[in-house]
Amino acid sequence: MAKEMGQLNEEKVFKDPVHRYIHVRDELIWRLIGTREFQRLRRIRQLGTTYLTFHGAEHSRFSHSLGVYEITRRIIEVFHNRPHWNEEERMLVLSAALLHDIGHGPFSHSFEKVFGVDHEDYTRAILLGDTEVNEVLRLQGSDFPKKVAEVIEKTYHDKLVVSMISSQIDADRMDYLLRDAYFTGVSYGNFDLERILRVMRPMEDGAVIKASGMHAVEDYIMSRYQMYWQVYFHPVTRSAEVILSKILHRAKDLYQEGYTFKQNLTHFRSLFEGEITLEDYIKLDEGVMQYYFQIWLEEEDGILRDLCRRFLDRKLFKYSEMVSVSEVLKLSSYLEEAGIDPKYYLVIDSSSDLPYDFYRPGEKEERLPINLLKANGEVRELSRESDVVEAISGKRRTDHKLYYPADLIEKIDDSQLKKKIKHILKKG
Repeated sequence: MAKEMGQLNEEKVFKDPVHRYIHVRDELIWRLIGTREFQRLRRIRQLGTTYLTFHGAEHSRFSHSLGVYEITRRIIEVFHNRPHWNEEERMLVLSAALLHDIGHGPFSHSFEKVFGVDHEDYTRAILLGDTEVNEVLRLQGSDFPKKVAEVIEKTYHDKLVVSMISSQIDADRMDYLLRDAYFTGVSYGNFDLERILRVMRPMEDGAVIKASGMHAVEDYIMSRYQMYWQVYFHPVTRSAEVILSKILHRAKDLYQEGYTFKQNLTHFRSLFEGEITLEDYIKLDEGVMQYYFQIWLEEEDGILRDLCRRFLDRKLFKYSEMVSVSEVLKLSSYLEEAGIDPKYYLVIDSSSDLPYDFYRPGEKEERLPINLLKANGEVRELSRESDVVEAISGKRRTDHKLYYPADLIEKIDDSQLKKKIKHILKKG
């Protein structure tokens, strides 16, 4: 039977721009940070292509993961010796907080869409497979890796433990809002973390917030709302995402058509064949992908070459508001007539966010509501008490944009054709 690990002889600290210091006192956490799979997160940006819009957004999933761990550690300090909190779950929730993003790939969302992979599957594979992370987790107990996976997958029996890293007000969201606001240089994502932590209380079904802290929670929800529309869904960032996904689509299409690449596709072959192994996945990071984009600048294929140049040199697509489907079809045929392939150069992109929702049992994605604990011991769902939150609760906001290469359209020789294309784009 595995012997549970104890405390380090001396506390380790990481200097952090958001939390000032991140404190590590447990040998298990220290060893997990040192694993190959966790160190890989240094080479994956937290915000994908956002650095092309907000140049400071170079922070990694590594620093975010440490931040989620630190907030969770502080929540545990608040919960200590309170009813409903089981101190035996401490190492479990700290490990889950640290490892919740371990399965993310490079430029996560574009990458996942193109290759049909899900980072959650790889998180599970890293936790339970033949990895350094699994080896370290098993030192805590043979069933410990499985428990960590269950917490991250939200299937663990203790709802309080799950809610600490996965709910509408959890350590994950609180860290990424503060961290992303800091590194993008915007003020929208800021809220009073100290206050929220001080008024959090453990309950059987999840953490609740003392009613006296309601205004701090309102601020947090509005911060999240603003960050989504001002940063996460910024149209320039979306343009970079569009080009990135088209590069990957084009390379995959060429591979499947039997095109001969000048350079061996060592890191992409299993992806293009749809048989990616865990080892291949772990080898992929953003540096590797950008290396391929550099060498594809020399390829014979004009489309792949052009898309890579656009991404690397930030020559992004322009955008307009969405026009009707019939207009998009017309636009598509005009571009084709002009020798511009609409499959790669005309893209409808949609962004959608639900800033806060109350509990709707049975829905595909059940959202744990934020509950307030009143002075008389009554628990009330947040939107029932807050006019601010009620105003946006359950309201999904969606935005559709049309992306196109303005520079190529300008170069069209046929002036009538160019005029027709521009006329449709002006309607957007």
